[in-house]
Amino acid sequence: MPFDITAVVNIMGLSAGAVFAVSGALDAARQKMDILGFMLIGTATGLGGGTLRDLVLGNLPVLWIREPIWIIVCLVASAITYFIAPKLASLSRALIWMDAIGIALFAVVGTKIGLDFGTSPLIAVCMGVMTASFGGIARDLLCGSNLTLMNEELYITTMLAGSVTYLTLNSLSLPYSYDLVGGFMVAFVLRALAIQFNLKLPNIYRNS
Repeated sequence: MPFDITAVVNIMGLSAGAVFAVSGALDAARQKMDILGFMLIGTATGLGGGTLRDLVLGNLPVLWIREPIWIIVCLVASAITYFIAPKLASLSRALIWMDAIGIALFAVVGTKIGLDFGTSPLIAVCMGVMTASFGGIARDLLCGSNLTLMNEELYITTMLAGSVTYLTLNSLSLPYSYDLVGGFMVAFVLRALAIQFNLKLPNIYRNS
């Protein structure tokens, strides 16, 4: 049976949407919203980055209109989180790790979609970073939380690293989905290290 790379991309994309929806729902839990609030914030988080990417690329109608499964996945993930969130020891910690998984997945999926749409490698990287970051921005703004991307530890850098790794591996014509998995692993591991060890880029304005 031939290997279906499209199926892998779809699974990674839907997984990213679900994980990001969970992160949005966890923020809704911190705000003590009802289940509809969970579903609204979770769905906006899960679909935000992909929606903006499709609008910028002119890939219309956007993904969740073409394939309603995206909305269903986000709604179900958010609703499940509503019942699980009270049992979690730390909502903030869970949110951070769900966000880390989500940005790593979306960074490589967004980059691949950009390439498949015929963009240059530079624009494909921009699409990867945009897809990975905008859902979290929407979540933080809707919940009135501090923007996650404004944290000092590495964040945008991890998306960029994952996207560039995917592009590099993709150019080597590796078998199957090694490029997607490699890009995801680089982005996630780098973000995990940043969370655990407070890794950050030099910033001349930090102490000014």
